[in-house]
Amino acid sequence: MKSKTPAARAALILSLALAAAAPLAAQAQNIATVNGKAVPKARVDTLLQQAQRAGQQLTPELQAQARDQVVLREIFTQEAARKGLAASPEFAAQMALARESLLIRELFEDYRKKNPISDEAAKAEYEKFKAASTGTEYRARHILVEKEDEAKALIAQIKGGAKFEDLAKAKSKDTGSAEQGGDLDFAKPESYVPEFGGALQKLKKGEMTDTPVKSQFGFHIIRLEDTREASFPAFDEVKAQLKQRMEQQKLQQYQESLRSKAKTDYKFSQ
Repeated sequence: MKSKTPAARAALILSLALAAAAPLAAQAQNIATVNGKAVPKARVDTLLQQAQRAGQQLTPELQAQARDQVVLREIFTQEAARKGLAASPEFAAQMALARESLLIRELFEDYRKKNPISDEAAKAEYEKFKAASTGTEYRARHILVEKEDEAKALIAQIKGGAKFEDLAKAKSKDTGSAEQGGDLDFAKPESYVPEFGGALQKLKKGEMTDTPVKSQFGFHIIRLEDTREASFPAFDEVKAQLKQRMEQQKLQQYQESLRSKAKTDYKFSQ
């Protein structure tokens, strides 16, 4: 028998190497075998993608948990199949619901990817919020009572030397602020009912209303403690949260447009 040529020997060595590497390549695509069945690595990748969508960091611990979970699922799935549970009507109904849920999630994820919120749109929304939130803030105390005569009597007591804070704790029916001596903290006048906000803006620091201020809640005695210019966070500090909020609003509009365009005889409750 003739010995093989160098080229033939090289080809033989290469073919043997490829044959040996094939099982290794297949193993690289799997993370384990369970009862002789391969568990593909792609399942772990899918689970990790879901975790990323939910905002989780891909730490080594999370990756290890994902591998554990995938192998456990294969063990449990094989047992369920062995018992014939996949053929039950209940399983079929649950699978139909699961399919719907997955398709809907992919629909909304596809919409989100194709309709991103730009930095320019987020900045424009930021400027709207900033314009509405800047200005002067007022720190006030108040005492709220039901009757005008009672309010007038309390004003007389305060002018006579009684402490505003003590009377607020004892007499105010606004229990939330009464415990703090009537303190309402800093807020813009627009955050109060018009009668209260208007009266507050007329006061100077340390002044109290001479007459009770009537509103839908009763009669107020108001004292202005302090004022300050409202602060607002920088755009970069709130950009991520603002974009998320705008994405949610855009998605809700998309969902509503699909609902309004659908031809159905069903009457939604809301």
